[in-house]
Amino acid sequence: MAKKVRKQIYIEPHQEAALKRLARQRGTSEAEIIRQAIDRHAGALRPQRPDLAAWQEECAFIQSLIEKGPVPGGRTWRREELHER
Repeated sequence: MAKKVRKQIYIEPHQEAALKRLARQRGTSEAEIIRQAIDRHAGALRPQRPDLAAWQEECAFIQSLIEKGPVPGGRTWRREELHER
């Protein structure tokens, strides 16, 4: 088992009731519910790093379309194809 650090927290009565209900429903400890909630919340706050390679690929694709100029008779691609990329 990983080393854990003891913390004492204060929660509202309705939070305590919800915590007890969740622990009972899931068959786990209240502490485990709290740890999972912290992990989910911390993960949601973690800034996402932009994928520079994907952005450069999109820029190259857009540039290739610009270089083609207007296509006689209309586009050679469908809008759906852009979403498949």
